[in-house]
Amino acid sequence: MTPADRVNAASGTGTGTATGTASDTAGNAAENAGGAAAEAAPGVPGGPLRALLHRPHSTGPAPGAGAAAAAEPAERCDLCAAPVQDGHRHMLDVQRSEVLCTCGPCALLFAHSTAGGRTYKLLPGRRAELPGFRIDPMVWARLGVPVDLAFFVRDGATGEVRVGYPSPLGVARSAVGPEVWEEVVRGYPEPVELADDVEALLVHRTEGPDGSAHARGRHWIVPLDDCYRLAALVRTHWRGLSGGPEVREHIDAFFAGLAGTSRTADEPRSQHV
Repeated sequence: MTPADRVNAASGTGTGTATGTASDTAGNAAENAGGAAAEAAPGVPGGPLRALLHRPHSTGPAPGAGAAAAAEPAERCDLCAAPVQDGHRHMLDVQRSEVLCTCGPCALLFAHSTAGGRTYKLLPGRRAELPGFRIDPMVWARLGVPVDLAFFVRDGATGEVRVGYPSPLGVARSAVGPEVWEEVVRGYPEPVELADDVEALLVHRTEGPDGSAHARGRHWIVPLDDCYRLAALVRTHWRGLSGGPEVREHIDAFFAGLAGTSRTADEPRSQHV
């Protein structure tokens, strides 16, 4: 099983729930969680997001990937079992919080928001950078996220915003209070609109010019599967206490890939902020 086979994280319940199986741990990533409470949840059967780490179309070429991508076995649609091509779309099984590989005909079928009912949602293609976005360090502290890499998703059924971040056991998640979320999006001069369940505000905080205050960072609106891919990269390549140069190279390559594929999505978005 490749690292990408384990990227398909189920949504955790409660505060600080991590998703995935015990085999999701990689290297010495335990230090990355900063001691945060996280519980292992059983893996969700079926529909793994196969070979996701090796696809350059959305994250750019990862260091050292190359020939490994060509060696991957042919993939099939998780809905109809038809072969799928590189760069294919993905679907979210909302009930199980599972990402599915989707062929062209199935993607067209579910392109309309009502086709999948409350069960299936096609992941959008929008990747939009938010220049000038700032999250105050005090607001970040209130989120309780122990790392500087996180993503925010709104639940379409409840309207609750949850924050996810890489942990040794998968993607750890916790609820974000409405007042805290308002403070987060207040850091951008324009309304931050996310499609419920399938789009995320992805944040990578970086040090300010003085090397102390986390005043800068990378802020993007991306499809949910991009967040799972990045979390898998971090878990796979993290070494030691600080992560090491290898994981930083992969994170930089990921965001360079986003910059190379950014575009405006044609899917309708939620009107909620």
